[in-house]
Amino acid sequence: MKAILFSIVLIAAFAFFAVNVRRLVSYLSLGKGESRSDHPANRMGNVLSIGFGQKKLLREPLAGWMHFFIFWGFVVLLAAILEAFLQGFGENLSFAFLGVLYGPLVFLQDLLALLVTVSVIIALFRRNIAHVKRLRFSKHSQFDANLILVMILLIMVSMVLQNAFHISVEETSSVGSGTLDARARFLSSAVAGMLVPLPYHVRFDFFQTFWWTHVLLVLGFLNYLPYSKHLHIGSSLFNVYFSKLTPKGRLKSLDLEAENAGKFGAADMEDLTWKQLLDGYTCTECGRCDSVCPANITGKPLSPRKIITDIRQRTMEKAPALLSGQVADGKPLVDGYIAEDELWACTTCRACMEECPVTIEHVDSIVDMRRYLVLNESRFPSELAAAYRNLENNYTVWAFNWRDRAKWAEGYNVPVASDVNDSFDVLYWVGCAGSFDMRYQKVARAFAGLMSSAGVKFAILGNEEKCTGDPARRSGNEYLAQTLMKENVETLNRHKVKKIVATCPHCYNTLKNEYPEFGGNYEVIHHTEFITQLLRDGKLKLTSEQSRRLTYHDSCYIGRYNGIYDAPRNIVGRIEGTELVEMKRSRDKGFCCGAGGARMWMEEKIGKRVNIERVEEALSTKPDVIASACPFCMTMLTDGVKAKEATDVQVKDIAELVLEAMNGTVPAASNLTN
Repeated sequence: MKAILFSIVLIAAFAFFAVNVRRLVSYLSLGKGESRSDHPANRMGNVLSIGFGQKKLLREPLAGWMHFFIFWGFVVLLAAILEAFLQGFGENLSFAFLGVLYGPLVFLQDLLALLVTVSVIIALFRRNIAHVKRLRFSKHSQFDANLILVMILLIMVSMVLQNAFHISVEETSSVGSGTLDARARFLSSAVAGMLVPLPYHVRFDFFQTFWWTHVLLVLGFLNYLPYSKHLHIGSSLFNVYFSKLTPKGRLKSLDLEAENAGKFGAADMEDLTWKQLLDGYTCTECGRCDSVCPANITGKPLSPRKIITDIRQRTMEKAPALLSGQVADGKPLVDGYIAEDELWACTTCRACMEECPVTIEHVDSIVDMRRYLVLNESRFPSELAAAYRNLENNYTVWAFNWRDRAKWAEGYNVPVASDVNDSFDVLYWVGCAGSFDMRYQKVARAFAGLMSSAGVKFAILGNEEKCTGDPARRSGNEYLAQTLMKENVETLNRHKVKKIVATCPHCYNTLKNEYPEFGGNYEVIHHTEFITQLLRDGKLKLTSEQSRRLTYHDSCYIGRYNGIYDAPRNIVGRIEGTELVEMKRSRDKGFCCGAGGARMWMEEKIGKRVNIERVEEALSTKPDVIASACPFCMTMLTDGVKAKEATDVQVKDIAELVLEAMNGTVPAASNLTN
């Protein structure tokens, strides 16, 4: 009778689960197509390190190990669950046929049951008593999380009690057919020892009760997942497998010439790709993204977590109607669920994506929605209107004449590509800041002086250089961005450029990671890497001691996007007398200056200014100098230092620090900084 009843329950549970899986997969089919099947070996490597290895979760040790044990508990305890299912058809059925492997298996099951139980209790404490800030999202999220945690706890407890009562009714504790290895099940066996005084029939009845409790909890848990934020338990490994393998700094391009393109960007869930919809399924609302988002931290309306959960909620609302051919009710994703202010607050710093334990791609979805607003609705912050006009007319975001792009170099003998008949080894991409910003012109001259003193055969494009397109692309104006990119590629290829060095991380990232898609294939180097090589080769010599305390600010676009952390620090380490002190948020945990994603040209009207937050952290190290390697960062840090009235603190670029450490012994370099 038990076997028949259990068979009915089991078939019904798995049938219901299968229906839900089919439903969720059908929703994904409504998203736009995107190829994510290349390089399967690399994708499996990500699954092993990020999925099974929990690499990203362990960036936060306490919560990371807690989740590690819960995850691996379920992986290993899957065998215990299957064994419990076997007992539905025969009480003494087990995996004892594994022989010598059975003992270690059941020992590991008991050990992990204990670790999972402790981890769940810690999780409940953090969420309900310690009130960890990032875990507070919504009442439904809190209820859902607590329900899941309690269910996991009950599954562990019922499993141990089921095994304990089973051991207590067995006549022998040896491994064999129809028996449990009591010696290996140390936890269950310890509990079983306390049950001996109970009558046999009571122990047997309790074994049956806890067995049913255990299997029903497992099957209930399985079928609750498709309706829970913990759907990620089933989707996270797939999401990690399908995470993009293209360079981190490359945004997906739009086909602006597609004949059937009715609109560009994403206004609603069906405009997103299937992978972006899968991101929605996979978000567990852990809040790690919010906890590192500079906009969220400083009181802006942006919550990366909310962006992704809004995508999920809109998918669940609209997909059933689309699949049935009905008109979908409800609010659209953009404007209905997600407001403009949320989208424009993003600095595209990628901190959210760096911290996300299941490789959700927040920035890509945000930029796609910006594209919709700009290209279809012509809706964007008023400040961007001037920036776009300048890019169209002057090829820079500022209202400077493009003919003045090389004026910074007048009188300093900086070679121009067209004047030297393309006879150069390295092209120095000066960028708009180096060309027009008075402060950063000093950095351009310093770096050009370093190259000159090192005997580097270099040139600049001069008036032929145009903005790389980064501000336009990150703010959603894909048409303008691609126009600038294609024009620059044509110029670079005409001059037969092979190697480019850039002082601006945004230019560096765009030239390196996005230009290849438009026919521009070059070796692109950031100036901190280039200077490091010149120092290593002995072409630059640091002879002057600089006694000072320095903290270095990591630019997002050479840091998180391109992994350049050591080069600037190694340079500082070579300067005698200079003490490098790290900020609490540094390297891949570094805090954005607030200027990325075209925020450099938008007013910050809500909350605390991001650059003030960063400068306060920098000043807490009591530095003499705040060093950077990015013109955007330099501007934001300088403004922040002025706002905090820290008159004794200087903001300098790495190139300037190197030049100072050369003590002015190189005439060309000294001349260039006059």
